[in-house]
Amino acid sequence: MEFYTQFSEKRPVRLCQSTRSFACDSLNYKYGLETEKNHAVTLDHIEKSFFEEMSLLEKQDAALREIALKAPIRICDGELISGAATLGLAIEHRIPATYGSSPICSSVSHLTIDFESVITYGVDHLKKKAFAALERYKGTDREAFSASCVSALECFDIWHARYLEALKDKEGYSDNYNNLLNVPHNPPNSFYEAVQSIWFVFAFTRLCGNWPGIGRIDKLLGDFLDRDLKNGRITIERAREILAHFFIKGCEWIRGGNQRSGDAQHYQNIILAGIDENGNEVTNEVTYLVLDILEELGISDFPTTVRLNSRSDEKLLRRVAEVMRHGGGTLAIYNEDLIIESLTDFGYPISESRKFANDGCWEVQIPGKTFFSYIPLDSLQVLQNKALLNYESTLDYTDFESLYAEFIDGIRGAVANIVNDRAKRCSRKCEETGEWIWNTATPCTVVSLFEGDCIEKGLSYYEGGAFYNVVSPHIGGVADAANSLYAIKKLVYEEKRLSLNEFMSVLKNNWEGHEALRQYVLNKYTYYGNDNDECDGIVARILNDFADICSGFEGVCAFRFPAGVSTFGRQIDWLPKRLASPHGHRSGEILAGNCSPTPGTDKEGATAIIRSYCKIDLKKQVTGAALDIRLMPSAVSGEDGIEALISLMRGFVTLGGYFMQLDVADAAVLREAQKNPENYKTLSVRVSGWNARFITLDECWQQMIIEQNEK
Repeated sequence: MEFYTQFSEKRPVRLCQSTRSFACDSLNYKYGLETEKNHAVTLDHIEKSFFEEMSLLEKQDAALREIALKAPIRICDGELISGAATLGLAIEHRIPATYGSSPICSSVSHLTIDFESVITYGVDHLKKKAFAALERYKGTDREAFSASCVSALECFDIWHARYLEALKDKEGYSDNYNNLLNVPHNPPNSFYEAVQSIWFVFAFTRLCGNWPGIGRIDKLLGDFLDRDLKNGRITIERAREILAHFFIKGCEWIRGGNQRSGDAQHYQNIILAGIDENGNEVTNEVTYLVLDILEELGISDFPTTVRLNSRSDEKLLRRVAEVMRHGGGTLAIYNEDLIIESLTDFGYPISESRKFANDGCWEVQIPGKTFFSYIPLDSLQVLQNKALLNYESTLDYTDFESLYAEFIDGIRGAVANIVNDRAKRCSRKCEETGEWIWNTATPCTVVSLFEGDCIEKGLSYYEGGAFYNVVSPHIGGVADAANSLYAIKKLVYEEKRLSLNEFMSVLKNNWEGHEALRQYVLNKYTYYGNDNDECDGIVARILNDFADICSGFEGVCAFRFPAGVSTFGRQIDWLPKRLASPHGHRSGEILAGNCSPTPGTDKEGATAIIRSYCKIDLKKQVTGAALDIRLMPSAVSGEDGIEALISLMRGFVTLGGYFMQLDVADAAVLREAQKNPENYKTLSVRVSGWNARFITLDECWQQMIIEQNEK
């Protein structure tokens, strides 16, 4: 039994045969296909006239109770931890309950819930808070939500009791049963119980349709394992087996088939290493166990990001490099020195900044305390549509600066539209208290239970209950917009090869009849990603102006609007609205992703890409700016390959990077997987903040990944 790797050497074997078989079954769709068959529970037993009179919150509460009572209980052969999200509609980002053929309501993602409080205090602590809040808010407009919290916790108890009943007399599962007698209702007493506690809460939130991130798993579990190892209560080998089952059970939604952007986009990301709120290094035995498991099984369903700093230990960097070279894009890198400074500059207390995790993808937030969403905008479209008027009109920009000013004005308008749209969620301030009054939103009680302050405030996660409320405008297409501006600057204003309007005519006709000029523009100029100060400076300038625009909207409503940079593959969705680009590309070509170079323009290697990227003042991109680096398997082989990866990581931190997604992949192998998908079921690639089995991407997404790896 082997797990696929792009590396020349096989993956190591440390886990027992039964655990490896469990992983093989899960990765090959056994449990995902089973989940798909159990689509949803139904509320059709409720009289139609009565159902129509129910509020949406009441419908959600009825759905949660039906889920708790009737969702299939699954106990996998030999599983060491129990609990499963067994309703297929949850995979579609919906609460898995229907009336007629329609789902009751959508669910929540892009957050990391408060697992720290779960293992510190237990779920029974939440019950006390919920009952106290219900008493406090009786007779107010917050009573209904408080009652919903109590009801959701009752549903949690029902589901928990069903698992205890199923495990009670089942041979070989006494450890599972005994653990669940204590957790997650009470704080865990051991590493094993702590793993079960986190998993059971995670599984319940997923069962109810939500897609939460896990966060800093080594920080959550490290002290438990350290104590158990010192007391002789557990061996490191046994701990590895238990934790491996956590990862294997996280593959329970794998179904194979074509799913457009892939099969692992459920935002269940994990963070490793870095410092804690007191400045102490977190890295511990759990950190290395996670790396062991990822290296052996190649499970990509928990995209994992390692927090590095200028003091990161050589041992950690080496293990990260050893796992990275197997490919799959499973590991990414945060530069926590820069990120903590960025968050502190933005106004977070230093202790909160040091706690940062992500939203289940890679955008930075304070875990368990943050409502987060991001809103994308395409800067290339802004340039083409707003500043260059779709190449349809006569332009009179006498110099480059006047063109750039009009472009930035378009960016300002796009951000203003985002702000104005989101500001509608919190309509006004209360004159007496100064608090923002939030509008009624989609119910999200289960997530609200595990998000700090919601219960106490009597407000849901969507209605101001979170401690921090963040909407991040995310700019995309930056490399393409900057390269386009650079090409215009050189061709029109400096070399004066043709006028701006003559150039617009060429672009309007998609470069037809001007191939020599197109090749000149493609090959003459040195674009972003090649350590060219002039073009890199335009990228840095755009992002600096963008961040300033975002900060200018502080205080207009209850949301904060920190800047970020991403595309998340939207360059495919943006294709129909994009025109031919001034930097030599015809309309219909897939262009740059995230904060990475335009495919084909990065000719000087990974080090030059990082140098270009790090010329940006990345501290101002508060929620993140993703850099994608693709490496051939041959580039990471042997000791030299390990040293090369370590050097890339150290250089990234030293130069002031933010977030780097490294993937090792061979375009020739990916093309072969297109032709013979049955031979590459578990071949994973990094997509954009998540990983996916390559064969589950649709043809357009596959082509994007191939082009990113072969140019």
